Amino acid sequence: MIGAGRVGTALAVLLSRAGHDVVAVSGRAATAERTERHLGLTPVPAAEAAAAGELVLVTTPDDSIATACAEIAGVLRRGQWVAHASGATGLEALAPARRAGARVLSIHPLQTFPTVEAALDRIPESALAVTGDEEEGHALGERLARDIGARPFRLEDSAKALYHAAAVFASNHLVAVEALAERIFGLAGMERPLELFWPLVRATVDNVESMGSGAALTGPAVRGDAGTVQRNLEAISAAAPEAVAPYVALTRVALDVGTRSGRLSGETRSAVEEVLALWA
Repeated sequence: MIGAGRVGTALAVLLSRAGHDVVAVSGRAATAERTERHLGLTPVPAAEAAAAGELVLVTTPDDSIATACAEIAGVLRRGQWVAHASGATGLEALAPARRAGARVLSIHPLQTFPTVEAALDRIPESALAVTGDEEEGHALGERLARDIGARPFRLEDSAKALYHAAAVFASNHLVAVEALAERIFGLAGMERPLELFWPLVRATVDNVESMGSGAALTGPAVRGDAGTVQRNLEAISAAAPEAVAPYVALTRVALDVGTRSGRLSGETRSAVEEVLALWA
């Protein structure tokens, strides 16, 4: 393990539980406490760790993968496997390993991990993207995924940036939207708004899972309720003007969802679009 942060440590623990022999880890200062507690391993220099294993898993931040790979390339053996765990970064970041004769792939759990403990709990049963440049790489990634209890699927290298952008919408932007909602509910006078509106969020997510996004969508956009959209925007403009642009952008997305699902006519959509045009 090169760069044993939260995800790397959790993957190492899960692989160890599945019977794999985790022989070495490397990382920054915070790695020592984490890996000693979860794995009983003391970090060693990256090159030493890379030389020790049949599979080298690089779990550094995305922008550091290529640099980390170049640093260990000199100790890699022909036929050794090198993988990274980034959702957005392509296999080109592992080019130094490939030039050294190693074989490459990437694996990416489609999940969010604020702590090692959360990762240990969530990776099993989560989907896990596997990207290889040969069949054996795909097969190895799928085996590792199944060993840790995840559900593998194959992802083309050329699609990784788009795939990761979708993950950002699904997770990071969801948090950003809920943060906006919490702020605006607070401005409306609600105390402890998160605990009050969270049942709404949970029900909405459940509806998306059970019905699909088109059927789950509710609210003024899909109803074509231009008057409500106008009143919303007037209130937001007065209380939280920074939220006007996100409201307009997301309402346009909602209009698209409503149109694609066949629930919104062109006439009612136009009425809402006329309001949005006043605030763009």
